[in-house]
Amino acid sequence: MNNSQESFITGFFKLESAGGIILMVAAVFAMICANTPLQSYYSLILDTPVEIRIGAFGIAKPLLLWINDGLMAVFFFLVGLELKRELIEGELADRRNIILPGIGAIGGMAVPAAIYIFFNLDDSTAMAGWAIPAATDIAFALGVLMLLGSRVPTAIKIFLTSLAIFDDIGAILIIAVFYTAKISLSSLIVVACCIPLLLLFNRRQVESKSLYMLVGIIMWAAMLKSGVHATLAGVILAMFIPMKSKSDPQHSPLKEMEHDLHSVVAFWILPIFAFANAGITLTGVGMEQLLHDVPVGIALGLFIGKQLGVFGFCWLAIKLSLTRLPSGISWGSLYGTAALCGIGFTMSLFIGSLAFEETDINLIFDERLGIIIGSLASGLMGYLVLRRSLPKS
Repeated sequence: MNNSQESFITGFFKLESAGGIILMVAAVFAMICANTPLQSYYSLILDTPVEIRIGAFGIAKPLLLWINDGLMAVFFFLVGLELKRELIEGELADRRNIILPGIGAIGGMAVPAAIYIFFNLDDSTAMAGWAIPAATDIAFALGVLMLLGSRVPTAIKIFLTSLAIFDDIGAILIIAVFYTAKISLSSLIVVACCIPLLLLFNRRQVESKSLYMLVGIIMWAAMLKSGVHATLAGVILAMFIPMKSKSDPQHSPLKEMEHDLHSVVAFWILPIFAFANAGITLTGVGMEQLLHDVPVGIALGLFIGKQLGVFGFCWLAIKLSLTRLPSGISWGSLYGTAALCGIGFTMSLFIGSLAFEETDINLIFDERLGIIIGSLASGLMGYLVLRRSLPKS
C-alpha cells in the first residue's frame, strides 16, 4: 500500500469517527428539544410545508420528508460511490477479503430480522418493521472505536467497514423490494430513460459533474413520483460516475466526488437526519410502552441478534475452513466488533420511517425507542469487550 492510499484510508476513518460524534450530539439535541418547551418549535420546523413547482409538475412535502427523501438520497449516492470504489480497487476487489465480512453481514441481517419477527408475527402492522434491526451504522460504530485510540488494529476497522458496506447493499435491496408504494409506470419510464443517458456519459468518460447531477435530479424526481423510494436514485447515479479520467489517468472523478461529499454527509446531512428523526417525547412513557413488542423486537434484534448473527456466522465459516480469522483480530475482538454492529441508528431510523410513516397506527415512537435502546446497549457492550480484549498499547 503506497503513502497516498494509506493517507486516504486514514483520513476516511478519522472523518467517519468524527461524524459519529456529531451524530450523537444531534440525537441528544433532538431528545432535548422533544422533551422541553422547545417541543412545539421542533414539531413546527419538521412539519413546515415545502413545495417546488415547475408548471404542472410539483413536489409538496413537509420538511421532515424532504430530509428523509432528499438529503438521504445524497447519503445513498455517497454509499454507492464507496461501494463502487471498494469493488474496483478496494478491499472488496480481493475475493479473500470479502468472504468473512460478507458472511458476517448475512448473519447480521438474518438473525436480528428473525428475532423481530418472533416478537411481532401476530401483528400484521408491526411486521412492516422486520428489517429495522438488520442495519449497521458505520459512523456511530467507528465513533465508538475512536474512543479506544491506537489500540484498535486496522484489520478491525477494515472488517467493520467491509461488513457495513455489505449491510448497506442488503438495506438497499430491502428498500427496493419491500418498501415501495403504488408503482407509477410513467414515472419509471422516465427513470429508465435516464439510465442509458448516464451509461453514455460513462462510456465517453464525461467528467462534467453538472451533467451527472442534472440527470440525477431528474431521475430522483421521477423515482419519487414512481412509488419506488427516491433514495435509490443516488445509488444508481453513483454506479455511472467514471473511476478514471480520460485526460489524466492519475485523476479519479469518482474519488474526487467521494472526497468532496464525505464532509458534507458526515457533518451536515446525517446529523440533520438524526436531529429530525431521533426526537422522542417521553411524557407518559410507562412499562406498557417499553415492553411493546415493536421496541422489544428491535432492541433485542440489534443487541442480541447482531452479536449472534455476525459472530456466529463468522465462527462457523472459519471452523468450516471457508475463510480464516484475519491477522490482528482475536476471537474476543471479533466478538466486540460484532456487538458494535448492533448500532443501527441512521439506517434503522430510515427504514423505520419507511415502514411506519404510511400506516394508520402510529408506531414511530415504538420504533425509535427500540433503536435507541438497542444501539446504546450494543455500543456499550462492544466498547467494554474491545477494551478488555485489545492489547493495552
